[in-house]
Amino acid sequence: MRISYGSDPNQFGELRLPDGPGPHPVIAFIHGGFWRARFDLTHADAHCEALTKNGLATWNIEYRRIGQPGGGWPGTALDVLAAVKHLSLLLEPYNLDASRVVLAGHSAGGHLALWVAAQDALPIRRVVSLAGVSDVRSAWDLQLSSGVAGEFIGGSPDEFPAEYKAASPIELLPIEPPQILIHGTNDAVVPFTMSEAFVRKSSNARLIPLPGAGHSEVVDPATSEWQIVRQTLTDAAG
Repeated sequence: MRISYGSDPNQFGELRLPDGPGPHPVIAFIHGGFWRARFDLTHADAHCEALTKNGLATWNIEYRRIGQPGGGWPGTALDVLAAVKHLSLLLEPYNLDASRVVLAGHSAGGHLALWVAAQDALPIRRVVSLAGVSDVRSAWDLQLSSGVAGEFIGGSPDEFPAEYKAASPIELLPIEPPQILIHGTNDAVVPFTMSEAFVRKSSNARLIPLPGAGHSEVVDPATSEWQIVRQTLTDAAG
């Protein structure tokens, strides 16, 4: 079911409920796409549907993106923060377990999941980053996706140093909820080394490497790597 958390057409989430009476553990999920408007939450549909069939409620979050009014920094991040806060209003009506909320995201969604977890928005049991952009400054330095970090922030780190620091999860450590980073070692879109660096700096994070995997296997239920993601999310939700 589609539920709005704000007045903009892109401020909504899709809630999926598993069979059974509950209370249900819930995964608040943030899709990727390098924060750009041409990617939307349908890219996470198969992932969320499969998780729900495996007994997890999912809150698939849409948000304003680059190329849309209010998208980019900080609007994109603030939208996701608002969507996660709105989840607190859905817990009782839909019999969701407040003690088993996991925040997760893929690629740029992994960035947003880690960023929101750093804001203490809601009691989060774990945060799971799937091939996430955990360092926005490094994304600029590496010119990921043709310099998308500059599009997201509005310019270079020399022009906007404070904004890069405020937007980058690695600069916001320590993050209270435990972090799990899952990343393919052959990811050509967001390098595996970015998650390695984040875990080295965090005091309560662990890295699950996926040997030989690329960028998209972590959200494709047809892959063997996704089975690791499914089990990790299930375990994280307790």
